[in-house]
Amino acid sequence: MLSKNTKSIRTLFMGSPEYAAIILEALHAYGQNVIGIVTQPDKRVGRGRKFKSPPVKELADKIGIECWQPNKINTNEFMDQLETLNPEIIIVAAYGKILSSSILDFPKYGCVNIHASILPRWRGASPIQAAILHGDSYTGVTIMKMDEGIDTGDIISTSRVLLEGNETADDLTIQLADVGAELLTDTISGYISGKIPLTKQDDENATYAGLIKKDNGLISFDKTAEHIERKIRAMQPWPTAFFDWDGKNVKVFSAEILDCQTLNIGERGKIRKHPCVGTKTNDLMLLELQMPGKKKVSGKVFLNGARDW
Repeated sequence: MLSKNTKSIRTLFMGSPEYAAIILEALHAYGQNVIGIVTQPDKRVGRGRKFKSPPVKELADKIGIECWQPNKINTNEFMDQLETLNPEIIIVAAYGKILSSSILDFPKYGCVNIHASILPRWRGASPIQAAILHGDSYTGVTIMKMDEGIDTGDIISTSRVLLEGNETADDLTIQLADVGAELLTDTISGYISGKIPLTKQDDENATYAGLIKKDNGLISFDKTAEHIERKIRAMQPWPTAFFDWDGKNVKVFSAEILDCQTLNIGERGKIRKHPCVGTKTNDLMLLELQMPGKKKVSGKVFLNGARDW
């Protein structure tokens, strides 16, 4: 729990997606003195290309905390703003921009990041997707004091989460955000008081998870069925796994690895009234799919409109 003294610390929060919003909401609920919020600018989304605010901005409006959305963070203008705000600590959760040394060194207690992996494994922008894609048996959250490297700072605390092997990135993001929020509120007082010793990361065991791009969702059926099934879960909710069928990108939302290998690699077939594709190992049954411009449907319904399958 946050002590009374810790709650009064002038705290600036930086974050953007739902993961960060959950952590911010926890800080607010515990009465942390959040003096301001920094998040990404609004972006155009969907077919109508309407502007949409990040979840953190929506929450900031709801709880009544002033929010800034600078296009660039490492500027003299923002440093002037920082001088005015005078935060004693900056808490960062999936903000999406790299902070300069000037920002990192500004607060009395530094900048603290809530990273969705057990560091040094999966430093970088997509640790949740990487953990699923590589079949990790566990992941978790690391709270660290930030330095100028990418997720290389000293570790303050960690909390592990066992993976069951059926998680999507979307589900795991929410789970880890809840874990991170609890870990932060349990940790921040000890960190500020100096009661929690910092631990340096073992750089030799570091792995890196780069930024996910749309093309990362492309399924290659010459991979193992296990790899493809993990990719389908890892690429949700974005960019969503897909494969090319007669020049059309067909999205896949869930699949089942079968105990047979009757189809050649990339060969399409029907098993138990579902669309299936051969892989390097077992046949893969496609349970939920979506054609361009259509709704997501079950594999059985998909076959009703896919006579050439």
